[in-house]
Amino acid sequence: MSDTTTGGRIASRMPAFLRRADPAVATAFACIVLLLFLGGLYSPNFLSPEYILQQFKVASFLGVIATGMMLVVLLGQIDLSVPWVVAMGAMMACAAAAYGPAGAALAIPFGVLCGVLIGVVNGIGVAYLRIPSMIVTLATNAVVQGLMVVYTGGFSPQDSAPATIRYLATGFAVPGVPNAVVIWALIGAATVFALTRTSFGRAVYAIGNRERAAYLSGIDTRRVVMIAFALSGGLSAFGGVLLAGYASKAAQAMGDAYLLPAIAAVVLGGTSILGGRGSYLGTVAGVILITLLQSILSVMQMPEAGRQIIYGVVIVAMLLLYGRAPANR
Repeated sequence: MSDTTTGGRIASRMPAFLRRADPAVATAFACIVLLLFLGGLYSPNFLSPEYILQQFKVASFLGVIATGMMLVVLLGQIDLSVPWVVAMGAMMACAAAAYGPAGAALAIPFGVLCGVLIGVVNGIGVAYLRIPSMIVTLATNAVVQGLMVVYTGGFSPQDSAPATIRYLATGFAVPGVPNAVVIWALIGAATVFALTRTSFGRAVYAIGNRERAAYLSGIDTRRVVMIAFALSGGLSAFGGVLLAGYASKAAQAMGDAYLLPAIAAVVLGGTSILGGRGSYLGTVAGVILITLLQSILSVMQMPEAGRQIIYGVVIVAMLLLYGRAPANR
């Protein structure tokens, strides 16, 4: 009996959900279990419900930002403007809140809108001007950094986040479940619906697989790319607003620590850096894995430089494992 026949029979006996499981997603969840096990050996508190809920709360900020990154990566693009779009969303929301009750009411939409506008600029550069996404998003990140420094004079526009933003990030509208986790769940559900049940989602995957074929099939590829970058900018800014509420203030360069983890979370979850392949469940797994890894490294008092090295190694390793499929462009 051949090995192929034996393997086929073994696979046929496996549960259906295991046969359909993405190897990268399964690997990410296995690593989560391993990290929890190792953390539990180091300290029993790692397995306590309070610790796990706190990790979900911390993961939600990265999860919101990584959601936008995933949309862009599915197109075969990259968004390097995340660091200062995150900071800009937080700083502009706090700045708007300083203008009385009306400003406080419009603070969150204003911060998100600023991120959407930067995303639109990125989208125009990539989709219409045909500038490589790595170049245009890196340039807009530098421009936003300069604008924020000029506008604020190097300081946060307001010392503390308003009560509405703090409640959004740290409150409990649902007893026992932090608002940030609920928000991430809602954004995740909307993303899954958009990617699996709408023409926009099908277009994103089609463009990621082969943009020219998607264009010839009648998809307005430029519009889809611009919308994806606008959503990435808006979600990055919204992540910044939540971070401002969590920290009770906006700060310069507060988004710098989220670029590599966002990319790593998306890639760890099995989304191909070449575009066209990936699931949101994988991104969720990647976000939780990165958050747990950050927590363990913090307990081990790993310096920031060491963490960045680890993120870089993780990205390269996942590219070697899952990013070497041939691209049909």
